[in-house]
Amino acid sequence: MQKLLEVKGLKKTFYKNKVPFVAVNNVSFDVNEGECLGLVGESGCGKSTTAKIITHLTAPDEGSVLLDGEETLFLKGRQERKLYQKIQMVFQTPQDSFDPRRSLGDGIMESMRNQGMLKARAKERMYELLDMVELDREFASRCPHQVSGGQCQRAAIARALAPAPELIICDEATSSLDVTVQAQIVELLKKLQKEQGLSLLLICHDLALVQKICDRVLVMYKGNIVEQGVPDEVILHPKDTYTRMLVESVF
Repeated sequence: MQKLLEVKGLKKTFYKNKVPFVAVNNVSFDVNEGECLGLVGESGCGKSTTAKIITHLTAPDEGSVLLDGEETLFLKGRQERKLYQKIQMVFQTPQDSFDPRRSLGDGIMESMRNQGMLKARAKERMYELLDMVELDREFASRCPHQVSGGQCQRAAIARALAPAPELIICDEATSSLDVTVQAQIVELLKKLQKEQGLSLLLICHDLALVQKICDRVLVMYKGNIVEQGVPDEVILHPKDTYTRMLVESVF
């Protein structure tokens, strides 16, 4: 498989009252083209910080992030904007990621308009994206607070698809939804991955979800990757003590 994303030796330390806390410690992994990679672990283990480093929302102290073989950590201006055409993120609480004063349709079109796409074509593409995520076109005129969490998350996925990215990072994208809606969003992600040839980095704490959708899984604990492999192997035959505890708490 061709490597799409290469993460090498990431390290990030935060300070609270001058006391250091190592959130990410020498983290390295790859995401292959067309692959769904799961990153699991308890809250506070460094999963989201890792995602924020990859997407330039947080700067690392050390490390390297390559996309298609090119370093991305030091991109600025136009080159950084081009990065966001290749990598998109879907967050845990979709309502918070949209402007509450603007419609979902406007939110989906924003990146296309910023790239210089004509309004008429952006609107046409926005409706195509709503169809893609199985959301009625009438939702384009609604504001985030006027739809359910699942509907808003579908709109957030549509927005992430707008620039035709190579990689979508889902940061706990189903954890705020009820169980039935979670299953629907998971099925949608699997369908889109296959149809669009997407790579997915699925950050979550739900091992059952990872087992269902992911090709490989990484287990993170206290800022470190402690185990990795095929989901069935990691879940059924965990080698690390923390992984065993994580599996026993779920199954």
